[in-house]
Amino acid sequence: MRVLVVEDDPAMAAMVGRGLRRAGYAVDVVATGADAVWTIVETDFDVVILDAMIPAPDGFEVCRQVRERDRWVPVLMLTARDGVHDKVRGLDAGADDYLTKPFAFDELLARVRALTRREPAQRPAVLRVGDLTLDPASRSVRRGATPIPLSAKEFALLQELMRRAGETLTRTYLIEHVWDFAYDGGSNVVDVYVRYLRDKVDRPFDRDTIRTIRGAGYRLDPQA
Repeated sequence: MRVLVVEDDPAMAAMVGRGLRRAGYAVDVVATGADAVWTIVETDFDVVILDAMIPAPDGFEVCRQVRERDRWVPVLMLTARDGVHDKVRGLDAGADDYLTKPFAFDELLARVRALTRREPAQRPAVLRVGDLTLDPASRSVRRGATPIPLSAKEFALLQELMRRAGETLTRTYLIEHVWDFAYDGGSNVVDVYVRYLRDKVDRPFDRDTIRTIRGAGYRLDPQA
């Protein structure tokens, strides 16, 4: 199996590469984000071990860019920072697993083995429906080149609609996937937030992409 190690610390890169080779892997090493993007796009790897803090673009951006280019190789992200924010940022960018430095090499090997047993997740980090774009990593939404500021709940609702574009989603489904389990209000909250979304992502652009399916729920129309 072939592994790409993206690490700008020569000592760390040498240690990881040496250990992986001893475990029977073929290993390539690059030190910058630019080299990482090019190498991942141009070469088939079984796993990428990606340090978060590398020369620009950083590991988060590398992961986001290669996912945008439909490269679904499993990514194990490494970082010296163990904050929840960084873990969430990495996973939202498209990483499959996360390991904090310093780590035991046996754990890294176990995680690599686990990743190679999986099928790559065919789920893009950036969602696009027509000219509507939603980026979970940067928490941003655009219609064409125009940014659209959304509240956290509006963003979550739009993300669910875009993930299932073309499907009719019931109010119950949307409550279960956008609101937490403790929510005990009525289903009309969905109608309220759909109206908010229409006022921001449709009406200013003379669009009608969020459709009401009478008696069923809502659908984001990819053709509208």
